[in-house]
Amino acid sequence: MIRRFTFGAPFATEAAVKKIEPCNHALPYFTQEQNCFSLKMEDDDIVYGLGQNVRGINKRGFLYESFCTDEFEHDENKHSLYGAHNFLIVSGKTHLFGVFFDTPGKITFDIGYTEFSSLKIEVENDGYNVYLIENPTLDSIAEEFRSLIGQSYIPPKWAFGIGQSRWGYRTEDDIRKVAEGYRSSGIPLDMIYLDIDYMEQYKDFTVSKEAFPEFKKLVQELKESGIRIIPIIDAAVKAEDGFELYEEGKRNGYFCKDEKGNDFTAGVWPGKCCLPDFLNPEARRWFGSKYKILLDLGIEGFWNDMNEPALFYSEKNLKSSLEKICAMKNDDIGLKENFALKDIVKSLANSQDDYKSFYHNTGGKTVSHYSVHNLYGGSMTRAAAEAFASLSPQKRVLLFSRASCIGAHRYGGIWMCDNKSQWAHLLMNLKMLPSLNMCGFLFTGADIGGFGENATEDLLLRWYALGIFMPLLRNHSAMGTRSQEPYQFTGSVKKCAGILNLRYRLLPYLYSEFMKAALKGSMYARPLGFLWPDDEDARRTEDQLMIGESIMICPVYEQNAAGRHVYLPEEMKLVRFRDCALAEETVLPAGHTFISVALDEVVFFIRKGHLVPLAEKAGSVEDVDFGKLTLLHFASHGSSYELYDDDGESRSFSLDEHIRTLTY
Repeated sequence: MIRRFTFGAPFATEAAVKKIEPCNHALPYFTQEQNCFSLKMEDDDIVYGLGQNVRGINKRGFLYESFCTDEFEHDENKHSLYGAHNFLIVSGKTHLFGVFFDTPGKITFDIGYTEFSSLKIEVENDGYNVYLIENPTLDSIAEEFRSLIGQSYIPPKWAFGIGQSRWGYRTEDDIRKVAEGYRSSGIPLDMIYLDIDYMEQYKDFTVSKEAFPEFKKLVQELKESGIRIIPIIDAAVKAEDGFELYEEGKRNGYFCKDEKGNDFTAGVWPGKCCLPDFLNPEARRWFGSKYKILLDLGIEGFWNDMNEPALFYSEKNLKSSLEKICAMKNDDIGLKENFALKDIVKSLANSQDDYKSFYHNTGGKTVSHYSVHNLYGGSMTRAAAEAFASLSPQKRVLLFSRASCIGAHRYGGIWMCDNKSQWAHLLMNLKMLPSLNMCGFLFTGADIGGFGENATEDLLLRWYALGIFMPLLRNHSAMGTRSQEPYQFTGSVKKCAGILNLRYRLLPYLYSEFMKAALKGSMYARPLGFLWPDDEDARRTEDQLMIGESIMICPVYEQNAAGRHVYLPEEMKLVRFRDCALAEETVLPAGHTFISVALDEVVFFIRKGHLVPLAEKAGSVEDVDFGKLTLLHFASHGSSYELYDDDGESRSFSLDEHIRTLTY
């Protein structure tokens, strides 16, 4: 059951697709004082949700902000990341409900931070909707919420293949070397991603003639070998006279305005830039239409970036900061002055004062960006998705974004932030997945190996052993860090190949479970507490997940670990793969146990009464034979599995048409 409670005059976020008439009484469970809602939590309450954020699957014990933030240093002490996902589920013996605060502005979630027994939610905007969902199970609450916000984005099937990315692939030769590195190492590859270096002076929808003189030919050449090129698109448009995209946007009033009605300008990659007003439907249509420039060159997928929006500085803020710094040039810089100088420089980027100083034109009204900040990145994704519906009406286009909000899940996927090559971030990858699934984001994954810092050989192997279960599987790293393509670690090429080849063997199951979750409005990845809510050990397990209906994963996430402890809520079958081949099947009883896992192995568990279809080894997604499958099983003869399979490209999805039953 879903109930809606309306406070003030809400901004139309379009997050909900189902119309729910508002109730005329107080929001249950919570006490309210102005725009602050409080709930006394019981000792056994677990709080799930908040999508893309730090810390555990259980969000209790910390303070979170819902405010899309360009936060590269996202350690566990940060309060917000790139996404804003305002959905929680409170689960305990007394409480079992979900709550969604539908507002485009900042919200603070104090989930036992100030006082461990108290949940406090404070909304900055005066107008907002709150949706309360009361159902008998965690799964049914999540599914009810998904019915409220609409179907999740579905990418092409080839997007479930292996991707390689790096900020620093500067030329066509760099790209060819990556493709050859994978081929010569026996590692499959479906995508190579282009970061900002492919552009002409970092300008959107341009290609550097010097670095990529035969771009269309390169795209076609690689596609013929089974590899697609996926370029980045940034939110900001370079303010340069003569640059056609800028001239069009300026002429038609498609950019955000400052308080005087002039185009707001700020520094981003190309220098001085304007921000497209993605909340204006006309501006959205205009910007979305520009993706055709690259689609016409053979591109079939994109990743949107810098769309919180990320600002290096505003012109006004830069001028003020430089004046302050110049005033200090003759000072005797000591302790206080040193920190003051650092604060001046640090305050330049992504200033909330800057966010308060520009405006959108939406519905014929002028709206402060700060009050609708969380919609910006998702609206950029929407601009692209709506354009693809007309530019590529028969074929799916790969699309994912950095910034997002609930509602944007209908238009594209997201990746899990610019993380680092740290073991803690490997574990964060696992914990973030079900939280995002609850909020509608199914096509997601982390930067395998870590974006910042230097990956180690063992970290990359362990991360791949987790990553092969993520819908989005992409190795991505930053300029200036150690190269971390799997073939760079010469001592572990065979180990990497074995793990990554297993992704393609598991693909029939992973794709099937993803598609069923998307079309049924369920979750692809679930915490153990969703399946065993009365088992306290299962409820408190944070480092294992159910993937689909059959598989429980338990990755190793500590350096030098020879294995790990696992909790089995029921009797399960352990399956071990080595060099892409099945090496062990062992039934283990319910309870706590230690399992060994070597660096070249992938170990997971199959639930009793369940099957896992397994394909033959393949070099790309297109080579995977969904018709020739064997069945991993922990079931009796006559047991069956419903396999979803389609052509992987068309926008026509049907459980009735594309399900076939596999029987053991």
